[in-house]
Amino acid sequence: MSFSLPSTVELVQNPPAVRIIDQTLLPGELRLIDLVSVDQVAEAIKVLRVRGAPAIGCAAAAGIALAAKIEGGDELADLKAFLGKTDATLAATRPTAVNLFWALARMRKIWEAWCGPVADLRSALAAEAVAIIADDLERCRAIGRYGADLIPDGADVLTHCNAGALATAGYGTALGVIRGAVEQGKRLHVWADETRPLLQGARLTAFELAADDIPCTVLCDNMSASLMGAGRVTCAVVGADRIAANGDTANKIGTYGVAVLCKHHGIPFYVAAPFSTVDFALASGGEIPIEQRKPDEVSMLGCFLPHPITPDGVEIFNPAFDVTLADLITAIVTERGVARPPFTESLRRLAPDQ
Repeated sequence: MSFSLPSTVELVQNPPAVRIIDQTLLPGELRLIDLVSVDQVAEAIKVLRVRGAPAIGCAAAAGIALAAKIEGGDELADLKAFLGKTDATLAATRPTAVNLFWALARMRKIWEAWCGPVADLRSALAAEAVAIIADDLERCRAIGRYGADLIPDGADVLTHCNAGALATAGYGTALGVIRGAVEQGKRLHVWADETRPLLQGARLTAFELAADDIPCTVLCDNMSASLMGAGRVTCAVVGADRIAANGDTANKIGTYGVAVLCKHHGIPFYVAAPFSTVDFALASGGEIPIEQRKPDEVSMLGCFLPHPITPDGVEIFNPAFDVTLADLITAIVTERGVARPPFTESLRRLAPDQ
C-alpha cells in the first residue's frame, strides 16, 4: 500500500498540545491541528474533529496528560482535584463509545493512587497517554491479522461508517481487517456505505481506501439490499463503539439494517473491535446508552449543505448509533482472536485478565 496517514492522535510535549487530524475537513483538506486546552479537546470530540471509539479514547487520555501539564498547580491535592474536573468534562462529551471511559479509567488509576512528587505524576500521565495510543495501534494490527483470514481472495466487502486509521490510533479495526487481507496478497473490492447523515463512509472510508489504492465504490445506504440480492457482496465488516457481554453491538446508525440484510441473504457479518470496546458490565445491548445528536445534522444533510432539506418545524430524530443483536453477528474479531457465538462464552474466554 502506498499511503500512510499522519497519526490520528498525538501527545505533543513542547509546546504541550494534543495534535489531531481535523476530520470535519476531509476529504477536501488534510489538516493537523493542535488542541492546547481541555476545552478544545472536549469540543473536538463533541463535534467529531476526532471520532471513532478507539480514537476518542486516545484523545481523552492525551487530554488528561495535557491538562496535568498546563494547569493544576504545584500541590498534589490541587492537581488531583483539577484532574477530577477534567475527567468529568471529557467523560461528558460522548456517551456511547466505551473506549472513552476505559481510557479515562486507565489515566484515573494513576493519579488517584499517586503519592510522589507532582512533576513525576505529570510525567507518568504523559507516559500512560502515549502508551494508550501505541497500544491501540498494536491492537488494530492484531485485529487485522486475525480478521484477514476470514476474507476470501476476490471478495467484495461491504463496510458501514469509518472504522479505519482515522477512527483509531492508526490502521483501523474494520479497515484493519481489509488492510490485513490486502497485505496477505488478497485481491479485494470494498463497497463503502456513504453513512448518512454525516457521510463518514463517503468522506473518510473512501478517502483512506483510495489513498491505499484499495478498490472502493461508494454507495447510498439504501443500495446494499439490491447489491446483496444480486450476489455482489461476499461479507460485511464493521467496527463497534460498545459491545455488551452477550455480543450485542452498538455501531453507527444503519449498522443494524446492514446486519439484518446480511442475515436474510446468508452473508457473513463481522464486527471488528479491540477489547477496550467490550463492556462486560452490560448484559445486553438494551443497556447501551445511545447518543442523540443535533437535528441540523439531518435537516442540513450532515451540516454540509448551506440550506435545509427538510421543511421548517418538522421534528428530527437523529440517534448516532443503533444496536445490532448478537444473533445477527457471525463473528467478533478482536486483538486476542475471533469470538463466535455464543458470545457470552467466547468473549469471556478471549478476554484479557481484568
